[in-house]
Amino acid sequence: MSEPRRAEGRTDAGIPAQPVYRPEDVADLDYQRDLGDPGAFPYARGVYGSMYRGRLWTMRQYAGFASAEESNRRYKYLLEQGQTGLSVAFDLPTQMGYDSDAPVASGEVGKVGVAIDSVEDMRALFDGIPLDRVSTSMTINAPASILLLLYELVGEEQGVDPAELRGTIQNDVLKEYIARGTYIFPPQPSLRIITDTFGYCAERLPSFNTISISGYHIAEAGATAVQEVAFTLSDAIAYVEAALEAGLDVDQFAPRLSFFFVARSSLLEEVAKFRAARRLWARLMHDRFGARDPKSQMLRFHTQTAGVQLTAQQAEVNLVRVTLQSLAATLGGTQSLHANAFDEALSLPSEKAARLALRTQQVLAHETDVPLTADPLGGSWFVESLTDEIEAQVADYLARIDERGGAVVAIEQGYQKGEIERSAFDLSRQIEQGERVVVGVNRYRADEEVDPELQRVDEAVRQQQVERLDRVRRQRDQAAVDAALADVAKAAEGEANLLPVMKHALRERATVGEVCDALRGVFGEYVPPDTF
Repeated sequence: MSEPRRAEGRTDAGIPAQPVYRPEDVADLDYQRDLGDPGAFPYARGVYGSMYRGRLWTMRQYAGFASAEESNRRYKYLLEQGQTGLSVAFDLPTQMGYDSDAPVASGEVGKVGVAIDSVEDMRALFDGIPLDRVSTSMTINAPASILLLLYELVGEEQGVDPAELRGTIQNDVLKEYIARGTYIFPPQPSLRIITDTFGYCAERLPSFNTISISGYHIAEAGATAVQEVAFTLSDAIAYVEAALEAGLDVDQFAPRLSFFFVARSSLLEEVAKFRAARRLWARLMHDRFGARDPKSQMLRFHTQTAGVQLTAQQAEVNLVRVTLQSLAATLGGTQSLHANAFDEALSLPSEKAARLALRTQQVLAHETDVPLTADPLGGSWFVESLTDEIEAQVADYLARIDERGGAVVAIEQGYQKGEIERSAFDLSRQIEQGERVVVGVNRYRADEEVDPELQRVDEAVRQQQVERLDRVRRQRDQAAVDAALADVAKAAEGEANLLPVMKHALRERATVGEVCDALRGVFGEYVPPDTF
C-alpha cells in the first residue's frame, strides 16, 4: 500500500523535507557559532540555562467538571498523585459570562468544565487547597479578569498576600474571534479590559501571568504549525501595542506575558516550531518594542497535547499519541505541560485516564534522559533547517498582517479565520482520501471495539447550581450589589481601571453574569462579520 505523504516528503505544515541533511542545508552556515546557549538571547535553545536539570516542567493537568465540590475532589486527587500545578477548566456559560440560571445556559452547566457563578463557588473550588502553595492556571478569556478577582478574594479569605498568588489566566480574547468563539465584547473594549488587567496585576499580583496568548485553539481549529505561531505572535503584538497605548511601560508588563501552544504527533516539526517561536519573540520584543529586561524577551509557554488528534476509534491508541506529543513538548523546552487523557475523544476524562495522563509526564521526567540536557535536538541539521524555515514563513505571515493594519483589523476582515479554514479543509480532504494516515480511522481499523468506562456529569448539577445561586442572591445586600454594579457600568463609560470596581462588586456577592451584564450594557456584544 502506498504512503503518499512519506513519498511526497513534506512535513504536516507542508515544508519540504530532504531524505538526508548536511551542514550546508542549514540556512545560516554559521549556525554552529550563532546557535547560542540556553538562557541567552535569542533563547532558541530554551529560556533557562539549565532547563529541566534545574527544575522540571510543571505538570499541570487540565481538569474541572460539574460542581465546584466535585472539581475540588479531582484537584486534590491529582495533587496527591504528584501533579505540581492546577489547571481549571470552566463550563461554557462561565466562559461566556452567563450565570447557571440563564436560559442560554440550559444543557451546558458543568459539562465541559466547572460552573462558577460567584465567590461562593470559587471558595468551594479551592477548599482545603492553600493558594500560596500552588500555581493555578485558569483557561478563561472574555471574563478572565472577573475569575482572577474571585481567585484573589478567596486568597484574601485564606490570609494570602496577593503578591504570593502564582498562576496564569488565559485572558486571550483575540484568538476567540479567530478560532474558538467564546467572546463577549467587541475587540476594542476587550483589549481595554486586558490592558487594565496588566496594570492591576503589575501593582497587586506581580507573580501572576496576566495572559497566556494561545496558539493551541488556533491549531485545534485546523491551523498548521506555521499559522499557529504566526497568528499567536500577531495577537501578542496587538496586546503589547494596546498596553503601550494605555501608558504602560513594556518592561513593566511584558515579563508576565506567557504563551500556550499545542504539541502534535509530528515530533521534529513541533520541536522546531517551539524553537522558532522563542527566537522570533525575543527579536520582536528587543527590536520592535525596545524591551530591555531579559524576562520581557523570553517566550515562556504552556503546552497541551493535541486534543484534535485523539480518536474515538481504538481510544487506547491515544496513549501512544499523547506520549509522543508530550515528548515533543519537553524536547522543545516547554515550561508546563498538560497531557490529554486517552478517553477525551469520548467524554470528560475518567479518574483512571487522568492518572495515566499524569503518569505519562512522570515517566518522561523520571525514567528518560530528556531532562539531562537543554535543547537535546539543537544542532541537528534537520531541526535547525526546520527552525529556520518555520521562522521565515511566520515572519512572512506577520508582514502580511502588518500590511493589513495589524491583528485586530485582520480579524475584522476575517483573514486569519479564512487561512485556518483552508488549512482545515486540506487536512480533512487528505484524511478522507487516505493521503494522511490516521491509525484506526482510515487505516488499521479494528473489527470490534470496547469503549472504556466513561466519566459522566450528573444532570442534576444545573439544578444544584441554580439553588446555590438563588441562596447567594437571597442572603446578600441587594442594594449594595446594585450600587456596585452601577459603579462598574460608570467605570466602563470612563477610562479608569475596571478591576477595582469589579472586585468590589464581586466581594458584595455580585455574580459573574451580573458583572458581565453591566459591561455588556456599555460595551455591547461582538457580532462576527460573517453573520451579518
